[in-house]
Amino acid sequence: MLSYSRAGKVRDALRILTLMQMAGVDPDLSVCNTVIKVLIENERLEKAFKFMERMQIVGMMPDVITYNCLIKGLCDVHRVQDAVELIDIMPAKDCSPDKISYYTVMDFLCKDKRIQEVKDMMEKMVRYSKLVVDQVTYNHLIHVLSKHGHGDEALEFSRESERMGFRIDTVRASAIVHSFCKVGKMDKAKELVQEMFAKGCIPDVVTYTAVINGFCRVGKVDQAQKLLQQMYRHGLKPNTVTYTALLTGLCRNGNSLEAKKMIDVSEENWWVPNAITYGAVMHGLRRENKLSEACDVAREMMKKGFLPTPVDINLLLQSLCHEGRVDEAKKFMEECLNKGCAINVVNFTTVIHGFCRRDKLEAALSLLEDMYLSNKHPDVFTYTTLIDSLAKKGRIEEATELAVNMLKRGLLPTAATYRTVIHRYCELGRVEELLLLLEKMLLRQNCRTAYNQVIEKLCIFGNLEAAQNLLGKVLRTASKEDANTCHVLMQSYMSGGFALSAYIVACRMFRRNLIPDSKLCERLSKRLATEGKKEEADKLMLLFVERGCAVAQS
Repeated sequence: MLSYSRAGKVRDALRILTLMQMAGVDPDLSVCNTVIKVLIENERLEKAFKFMERMQIVGMMPDVITYNCLIKGLCDVHRVQDAVELIDIMPAKDCSPDKISYYTVMDFLCKDKRIQEVKDMMEKMVRYSKLVVDQVTYNHLIHVLSKHGHGDEALEFSRESERMGFRIDTVRASAIVHSFCKVGKMDKAKELVQEMFAKGCIPDVVTYTAVINGFCRVGKVDQAQKLLQQMYRHGLKPNTVTYTALLTGLCRNGNSLEAKKMIDVSEENWWVPNAITYGAVMHGLRRENKLSEACDVAREMMKKGFLPTPVDINLLLQSLCHEGRVDEAKKFMEECLNKGCAINVVNFTTVIHGFCRRDKLEAALSLLEDMYLSNKHPDVFTYTTLIDSLAKKGRIEEATELAVNMLKRGLLPTAATYRTVIHRYCELGRVEELLLLLEKMLLRQNCRTAYNQVIEKLCIFGNLEAAQNLLGKVLRTASKEDANTCHVLMQSYMSGGFALSAYIVACRMFRRNLIPDSKLCERLSKRLATEGKKEEADKLMLLFVERGCAVAQS
């Protein structure tokens, strides 16, 4: 039943109960409690209560475990008051609540920082259930409060427990210190550590590590370093987590070279860097633009058996390419590949893009071939990058061949692919080649605004004749985007002094039941009248009136 429940198969879990009964095996209280637990874990609270009622009908009385499951279920859905009432009625059912019953409710009250209600529950626990509030109770509350970031309230309970005669212990104090560190209250954390010494409770490595990490997060690395030295003076040996926290702080504050030196002498200090340590220093050096040193750290990392992730590698490759060191980026990627790192298509595309930006197209195309040899198949973004660069240099035939090859490999063009192809081909005035390529692309992946983009780009580059020829393809759908495209074409005609051509476009829009922009048409009408084409000007305004659209009195 529990296994089915963990797999999310509630019906199968409950079917086990039916199978038991069919086999003549009467379920005992333990089995029934398991059923209630399964229902609670799968958010079937009301069914769990109904099941408990059925248990009582057949004479099986629920025990404290039954009630505790239901109390937790109520708290899980934020019905804490109902959970408290359930605890209150338990004695009347000949079942006294235990500490778990109270702890469950108090946990949820602590989470919401309802401290007074927690204290009320503690008083009720003593008065009505005759349970003792001991050090375990206080430690439990302190840990829950600390976990949810309520360090001040946890410290208040710690002080109260000391007044009750319970000694402060390292684990409890460390939880409060960690809570203060998480929210940046470093003065309180440091003060509590000093208090621990005064009370004979020596902080352990975990406590120091939390404070060191906290100081590093608020930028006080010098304080963190002093604490590291204090650890040695008190006979505590910092571990890898401690050093990683400190090194991360150094890197955040622009001292990555110092962090690298600490890694280099780690063996002398008897600690071993892990993948997180190397990653923190590597990215710290990268952010400070010390790329050679960052690559050296990555190589050292791989030498020790820690393989950087494709994301880590890509960040380094991007930085190298941004600085124009594309050949170094390619060499570094090949090293990572040879060391067994999971180099992916994104890494290759980053370097290809770097070569393209530096106009090293032959190197970029060569790397494309290397991808196939390495069994890293390029994606649509790889092809789009190369198509853009080739077309930019006027190598349209090669760009077209690459685009066709992309389609043959089953890769679907994206919106970025369409934008790239349309921009470059229109820029060079290669409209016929563009239209042929678009037909092939649209067969694989439809882009409804493709021809709209072509017309608008042609208008930008002044090729109005070609734009006019494509207008029929756009007006087939007669959508809002098509109207916007027509407006762009009309404005281009008007800017070029071809008012009559703009008028023809407006008339075509009306025939397709598209209403042109009235203000644009008013300007066009005035332009037509100025040029002596009064009949066309009047007809344009008349078309608006015929369709019930208001126009200016003029």
